[in-house]
Amino acid sequence: MGGLRARTEPLDLRKHESPGLTAKSFPMISVALVEPEIPPNTGNVARLCAATYTPLHIVGATGFRLDDRAVRRAGLDYWPEVRLARHRDMDALRAALAPETRFVYLTTKAETSYLDRAFGAGDCLVFGRETRGLPEELLRANWPDCVTIPMPNPKVRSLNLATAVAVVLYEALRQTGALKR
Repeated sequence: MGGLRARTEPLDLRKHESPGLTAKSFPMISVALVEPEIPPNTGNVARLCAATYTPLHIVGATGFRLDDRAVRRAGLDYWPEVRLARHRDMDALRAALAPETRFVYLTTKAETSYLDRAFGAGDCLVFGRETRGLPEELLRANWPDCVTIPMPNPKVRSLNLATAVAVVLYEALRQTGALKR
């Protein structure tokens, strides 16, 4: 399980600077997975977060142990680069992040596309369980901040969790200037 030790101290981006992506200019977007159920999805999201210096928050119980072999395999040897935090529930997540954090909730039920959302530094992208999505009461309480990924084919209701995170995260990073070369 040594390969799964996630970074717990503040991430010093200066150690990882590359042309166009520096600690000084990098806007801190966060990703939160609420009760993820499928180990490879969480591993793939962790790898994505490591690649983009994006903090990953796991909220609530998972359907697996984070040292599960499938999670480790999907995250490969990038786990030391993941800034990972666990939270008991959404209230604990909110308390852990800056008061000005804006939460963006992803759901197939929203009418607003993520493409029509203006993302900003400090936003937290919140994704639900693979089988059920985010809780209905959470969505209702935050409806103006709910967005969806458009599905042109009406026979396909959603994307794989890791794919959905990648699509929205890269748009948020693009909008905030984090992907400039």
